[in-house]
Amino acid sequence: MTAKRAVLAVIPLVAGAVLAVILLVADANPWLRIGVPISTLALGAGAIVSAVLLLRGRRAGRERAAVDRAVAEAREAERQERRRFLARLDHELKNPVTAIRTALAAAPTDSPLLDVAAKQAARVSALVDDLAKLADLETRPIERAAVDLESVARDAVDAAEVAHGGRDFHVEFPTVPWPVPPVRGDADLLVVAVYNLVANASKYSDPGARIEVRASEADGFVSLEVSDTGWGIAADDLAGVWDELARGQNARGVDGSGLGLAIVRVIAERHGGSAVIRSEPGVGTRVVLRLPAV
Repeated sequence: MTAKRAVLAVIPLVAGAVLAVILLVADANPWLRIGVPISTLALGAGAIVSAVLLLRGRRAGRERAAVDRAVAEAREAERQERRRFLARLDHELKNPVTAIRTALAAAPTDSPLLDVAAKQAARVSALVDDLAKLADLETRPIERAAVDLESVARDAVDAAEVAHGGRDFHVEFPTVPWPVPPVRGDADLLVVAVYNLVANASKYSDPGARIEVRASEADGFVSLEVSDTGWGIAADDLAGVWDELARGQNARGVDGSGLGLAIVRVIAERHGGSAVIRSEPGVGTRVVLRLPAV
């Protein structure tokens, strides 16, 4: 029961006690034929109403707790089922894809059709690797060490510039009145998360687009923001961008597995943080990764 409900439940008892005192002090305390003074009845009635309210509040609290437990158990069961599905998918796809790629590599004919098949097999192979990585991320132990996010961000930008040149990258980590503190986590996983965000900003924008990576610190958390002036995401697609294999309407012609943001979400959650996104088609996208500071 919340403090507010407890106070409301006690009000009738207090009101009854006040009325009883007023009657006694005013010497206006008539007796009913049953031989009980009105002040006593007022006090008793207040106590009964308070007891009823308290019992109802406790019962409602137990019911809410039961609902919360059921929801938590359902979510955990869903996560476990998703992990099993990803593990099965990885197992079922890995061997056939490996066989296909091996056969294509050994094919004697130099044909454009074989090149197309080889590229698609490589794409499926990358998808299988990402699925395995996602399934592993949700269960593997992670390190807990101080990580300098500025170094991680600058490395991610350097890699993105090589893969997607022609964008206008800017990295800003304030140093006054104090520098942004490190975060506590797994450096390798955080590199993956930040690179995925910067790579997405690069892939889904045109040459010349501005991409900014900024950091701030508040309330014991460091927020890393990756913003771009790219294509943006349609409102209908925003709700599902964190799901596995999600692909926006304007991303169909761009190579990708649809797992990049799902991996970012899992990494953020495993670190006790969060990730949020805002976007407007034709204007750009902003993603904020929020992580506990050291």
